[in-house]
Amino acid sequence: MDFLRGISDWKQTRVEKVRADMESVGRCPDCRGRGFTSSFTSVYLPTYDAIFDCPGCNGSGLYEDWCGNNT
Repeated sequence: MDFLRGISDWKQTRVEKVRADMESVGRCPDCRGRGFTSSFTSVYLPTYDAIFDCPGCNGSGLYEDWCGNNT
């Protein structure tokens, strides 16, 4: 169980670091400031299947909008 707890702690630390880094530059942590998310059609030949507005920031790419939606 310590192994699984270690993985969980590592993942949480990583998420917090990404959030802090994106906050410092004013970008949405979910889409990294792009304003959109995408899905891939294939693992072997990655091509974009669909592009959607980021649900975290409503497509703006700004940290302020993400923070307002996720509090």
